[in-house]
Amino acid sequence: MNADKELDARGLNCPLPILKAKKALADMHSGQTLKVIATDSGSVRDFQAFAKQTGNELLDQQTVGDEHITILKRR
Repeated sequence: MNADKELDARGLNCPLPILKAKKALADMHSGQTLKVIATDSGSVRDFQAFAKQTGNELLDQQTVGDEHITILKRR
């Protein structure tokens, strides 16, 4: 899936992937998509909770090797 913006959060531990994603989304327009690549396994459930709390849409999550890829759509 192509995204409007990609955020490399590899090597960052909670809560940094969420904080960086929040900042990136703030600079985006409604409807744009953000792809986050993280290596922190906790980021999977963190992004699920983040989407529910902020109203941003969680489009997709997948794990490839040790990388957890999340696609979010800006509200």
